[in-house]
Amino acid sequence: MDWSAFGLSLKLAGWTCAILIPTALVIGRLLAGWKGPLKGVAEAAITLPLVLPPTVLGYYLLVGMGAMSPLGRVWESVFGQGLVFHFSGLLAASVLVNIPFAIQPVQRAMEAVPAEVREAAYVSGLSRWQTFRRIDLPLAWPGVFSALALTFAHTLGEFGVVLMVGGNIEGQTRTAAIAIYDRAQAFDTQAAGAMAAALLAFSIAAIGVSYALTGGRRRG
Repeated sequence: MDWSAFGLSLKLAGWTCAILIPTALVIGRLLAGWKGPLKGVAEAAITLPLVLPPTVLGYYLLVGMGAMSPLGRVWESVFGQGLVFHFSGLLAASVLVNIPFAIQPVQRAMEAVPAEVREAAYVSGLSRWQTFRRIDLPLAWPGVFSALALTFAHTLGEFGVVLMVGGNIEGQTRTAAIAIYDRAQAFDTQAAGAMAAALLAFSIAAIGVSYALTGGRRRG
């Protein structure tokens, strides 16, 4: 078991969730209440990382964040190091790849909150922020936890984009998924199998949590 790679994956998944879940709460609530004609375009843009091949998405991120790109030059001038082949670039890529896994469950949960409940809250004198905190969040929490579980599990298993943007630098960008590939290439089936089993367990647990929460909400 490559504990360094597994620890880096956990760190990456934790930071990705910390950034995406609060963002998903805001965007998911806005999309749930949006009735405009461009809503479909916004939803399609959010879904795009799901249908793009990882190597295609990774290539565009590599070009967009590379040393020759405007973003890459600005980042290097401010922080003294580039984005690609560093943890910061790995995190940025992970956030972009996991956008649909975070936003879509939250949006669906927010859309399931009855509009008359929010209207009653407004009539009772609650502000939009108070309604969001006291009405939307308590009713939509299964979707929020589902988004958290799916984002965390998907980050642990992401391979293509992580390899394109971060490379395979031990202790810096080598995640568990890349370590499994390395061990398989070296015919170290024992180590590869142990790490693969750990990621499989995380994935099954995440799917179980997601279905349990959404199933419980449907029954309610």
